[in-house]
Amino acid sequence: MFTTTTIFVVYIFAMIVIGIIAARSTSSLTDYVLGGRSLGKFITALSAGASDMSGWLLMGLPGALYVAGISQAWIAIGLTIGQWCNWKFVAARLRSFTQNASDALTLPDYFAARFKDNKRIIAVVSAIIILIFFVVYCASGMVSGARLFEQTFGLDYRNALLIGAASTILYVCIGGFLAVSWTDAVQASLMIFALVITPVVIIFDVGSLSEANALVAAKSADMSNMLSGVTSIGLISLAGWGLGYMGQPHILVRFMSAASVRGMGGARRISISWMIFCLLGAVLVGYYGVAFAAKHPELSIDNPEQIFIIVTQTLFTPWLAGILLSAILAAVMSTLSCQLLVSSTTLTADFYARVIRPHASQSELVWVGRFMLLLVAAIAYVIALDPNSGILKLVAYAWAGFGAAFGPCVLISVFWKKMTLSGAICGMIAGAATVIIWEIGQFFGLYSLVPGFFVSAFVIYVVSLMTQKNNDEVEVLFTSLERKFWEEVKDR
Repeated sequence: MFTTTTIFVVYIFAMIVIGIIAARSTSSLTDYVLGGRSLGKFITALSAGASDMSGWLLMGLPGALYVAGISQAWIAIGLTIGQWCNWKFVAARLRSFTQNASDALTLPDYFAARFKDNKRIIAVVSAIIILIFFVVYCASGMVSGARLFEQTFGLDYRNALLIGAASTILYVCIGGFLAVSWTDAVQASLMIFALVITPVVIIFDVGSLSEANALVAAKSADMSNMLSGVTSIGLISLAGWGLGYMGQPHILVRFMSAASVRGMGGARRISISWMIFCLLGAVLVGYYGVAFAAKHPELSIDNPEQIFIIVTQTLFTPWLAGILLSAILAAVMSTLSCQLLVSSTTLTADFYARVIRPHASQSELVWVGRFMLLLVAAIAYVIALDPNSGILKLVAYAWAGFGAAFGPCVLISVFWKKMTLSGAICGMIAGAATVIIWEIGQFFGLYSLVPGFFVSAFVIYVVSLMTQKNNDEVEVLFTSLERKFWEEVKDR
């Protein structure tokens, strides 16, 4: 008979097999980093969604709803709007611009080409920002995986952390971008299945929808109030999460890897539909998890972020629970894998290949990329060793850092020809610095992404206007890139 452990082992083995298959199609750095820009709209859509929704989707977000009620759903609303805008206004342009601007493989590559930075100062600055915040982001994914193995199998936290991290690192290291993208499609399917079925089963377990609502209301009447305990600052902070999408390298790289501008509209519709169902399911699991806990007072729910795990273990047979709990592992592995890959390729493409070994062979660069991945993973692992690490807190910090540093820079760079190299560099630094300072000071209770994003955009605009004098070449390049973009759009 299938057990939860058996399902987990089969799942992890399947992901590693996919990595081995993908490795056979990986012969160059372009293949390893962007899969040869060959992804169709379906894989692009699901991969973008899965790489976005890390373990916080099934642990951090339900935990927030379980504690504070439906008011925390503003995070989901803000994210949905932000991702739709990202697909609508950034995806196609970034795909076209990155290919036509020296066939850029990474964001630092793109920035250097877009602003004709021969000294690659902007590439170094953006690479440093990527490494700083991705190490934290990777740590959050490892913590999610550790919590899953810890709760499911009763493992010691450190052993659980090691197993979860090793599972992901292995298939990414072997197969690179194609392994990440193909497994993302599988993982995205698993995640939506788990998040659609679980809240329905919770309601049936409680008795009915009205009974479930009554049990939630019994805990607190404010649980069902969208504005309960939410100040104007709090509302802006929760909804402001959506601003971060335009600056997340692990999501933007999905747009860059698409086969062409063709199909971006279809990919957007698939991705947003998937996202709405997943976020709604996570919200309902956390919200009706309150009713579940009231119906089962014998259960001990010490950590709210484990509500999905406890519900699954209680209400489903071991083999089905194994499948559903694999959805958490899927969320963790899909995001962590992409983050590790982007970090390692940043080190490989923007440091090793540009500074240390400019004439390195493609095979050498692929192996260096694998080594760099292990290095980043090791640093993230050390951070994740703290068992008190909060998943949502780690994600919020990294999300804000990327959103503020890169979001305005990416958005403005694909729309405004007068943006200058100095404006881009100053904007990046200003956005990242604002987030770091804001996180330390916790000013006004406002999420650091919001001030960081607008400070960065303001600095880009002001500095660009001040440094327009020698920007003619950059403006000519922008005009050329935009013309090629519209030609590709017309060919669709």
